[in-house]
Amino acid sequence: MPPPRQKLRNGTWIIPGTGERTRRQFTLRHPSFDGPNDADHMRSLAEGQTLREKVRNVFHNLMFTSQSLWGWLKSPKGRGTIKCSVAYLLASMGTFWHPAAQFLGPMDGKHIVATIVTYFHPARTAGSQIEAVAISIIAVCYAMAIGILSMATSVLFGDVLEAERLSYALILILYIGLGLGFVGWVKQKLNNPLVSVGASIASIGIITIITKEGSVHNAVFSLDKVVQYLKILLMATTISTLVNLLLWPVFARHGLRNSMRTASISLGRMLSMISSGFLSGAEEEFTSKSFMDASATYTSTLAQMNKNARESKYEYYFLGQEQIYRQDKAVLKSMENLAQSIGGLRSAANTQFELLKEVSNGPLSVNIPMSPNTNPFSPSFGRSFSSSIKSSRQFGRLSSIDEAPDERSDREEESRAWTRESPSENIAASQDFSPKSPSEIFELFITLLGPSMKSLVYTMAEMLQQPPFGAPGSTVEVNEQFKHSLSEAVSLYNESRGRALEELYRTIETARSTSESIQADFEEVAAACGHFSFSLLSFADEMTKYLDSLEDLKYVSEHNKRTWKWLKVWKRIHSLWKSHRADADDIERHALMQPVRRMRQSQLPQGLPSAMRKRRDTLRWDSAPGNGLWDTVVRYMSPMIWNFLNFIARDDSTLWQSTPPTESWLMSSSSLRSESWHRCDPVRHVRFHP
Repeated sequence: MPPPRQKLRNGTWIIPGTGERTRRQFTLRHPSFDGPNDADHMRSLAEGQTLREKVRNVFHNLMFTSQSLWGWLKSPKGRGTIKCSVAYLLASMGTFWHPAAQFLGPMDGKHIVATIVTYFHPARTAGSQIEAVAISIIAVCYAMAIGILSMATSVLFGDVLEAERLSYALILILYIGLGLGFVGWVKQKLNNPLVSVGASIASIGIITIITKEGSVHNAVFSLDKVVQYLKILLMATTISTLVNLLLWPVFARHGLRNSMRTASISLGRMLSMISSGFLSGAEEEFTSKSFMDASATYTSTLAQMNKNARESKYEYYFLGQEQIYRQDKAVLKSMENLAQSIGGLRSAANTQFELLKEVSNGPLSVNIPMSPNTNPFSPSFGRSFSSSIKSSRQFGRLSSIDEAPDERSDREEESRAWTRESPSENIAASQDFSPKSPSEIFELFITLLGPSMKSLVYTMAEMLQQPPFGAPGSTVEVNEQFKHSLSEAVSLYNESRGRALEELYRTIETARSTSESIQADFEEVAAACGHFSFSLLSFADEMTKYLDSLEDLKYVSEHNKRTWKWLKVWKRIHSLWKSHRADADDIERHALMQPVRRMRQSQLPQGLPSAMRKRRDTLRWDSAPGNGLWDTVVRYMSPMIWNFLNFIARDDSTLWQSTPPTESWLMSSSSLRSESWHRCDPVRHVRFHP
């Protein structure tokens, strides 16, 4: 009869806020948040039996509709709809209000004010609005430049030189063909929604000036349409910007901090649940609603976080706070590294469960009733296997895989009394233990390292669930004790990890009497346990970098100075000129760049940098002798023609394609880690990281 199941003993853990060492009872499990159950809904009039009940249902439906409408009006989507409606109403005044129409001039095309406002709508953040205004200015200026040049070409060739057909051909090839072609290339190259809208605005302007205005066909230089376009741009951008900033303004900086706070809490919850599932041996923890909700929350928050980071750049640069933006990006990068490390933890835990499933069919494994229709890879089989493992204990000492429940009575009782058990007692108790199945190796590992692992996870999870991100402009409240507490927790974990792995492999060495296949299973399971423990240590390293980036953000926020360095263009030009002069004066660099003999070119391999490809293509032209004028012209013109033909012939359809964020963040780096771990010797891998 198996012994009664015992709780996982308490280990010494560090309180993150104070750095105090304690053995109080805690749990890694989190309740499932299903959200409020709102049973309120619209009532059908057919439900009422009497006239009074029908009137009551009508009144209830009116109240429910008004509450829903009021809630929608207060939501970001409802406010955005109102802002777009107000902006479009004001932009329509350029056509229907006489003073505004008179300001734009007698020519048609005044509806483009509403078109620009619709395209660059005000229901966006302030940073995105700054970007939209800049793109609209560039697009309209480009359209005006093409229009002015086309009129100048028409006047020069059509009126002065009296070559009307030549002027038509030049306008068609240069300004319509190459001009609009360049717009399409920029749209595909950048692959940005706002750039695509700007390309549409530029195309409308070019077509309107060249084909509808009439000055190009009549060889007349007229700036009336160009001036009207400037007025249209001024009116549209002013209306959109004023509505965006005066009516429920939204700032990407605030959204970035809010999304970072949500992402930090989600990472803490996932860390706790993954570690809890590994310690309890329950694979169902990864498919629970709590874990799926936390994973989905982080995935959606990551996309919003990257979007807010890109848009907040314009806000920070406009306010002259470039340093804060750079530190926000550093914190964001650290959080992405933490998410990748959590993916490595999940992959390591999945590897452990898969190994236990594989060895469950061995002769010395736990006996599980199998029917002909049983699927060994089904979730029900995994649950029965886990329950069979937990019920087949050889010692009471090895049955401590279950975590203590989160009950108030247990926490109060354990907080009053200290557990006298130490890791050395566990090691001494397992001296005469001889494993008979790989599952017992896993149980021994959890018994030896489980408490220390649980303590480290709880310390880091508490740090993640206390995000210090406040509103931009306020002080970032980073607890200075966090870094010291994490260092202490990692130190305790490293000591326990070294002793646990040493004892684990000592136990495997004593089981040499078993067959080679069983011995290989022992070593494989032990290596998987070591892999998870090392992945947790890697997460702690990333956590240290995350705390460092938070401290840097706190320092920059406290010493905030507005610089506007991006406006000092002359300093950038001076630095580039200085670096160019330094390269020109470098004698050793010139000696290395001397041309060599002409060599036979082989087939160009894939994946070479552009600098190497350029040097390879122009090598024979640089090495050609330049005795005469024609040889010199050929030597300098041939690479230019060759590069232009390569530029025209290349395929940009697959370039600059943005990949939407999915749940692949959770498995991308982790799969590479597991694959690299799987290729190496499992025993040697663990012994190299005690």
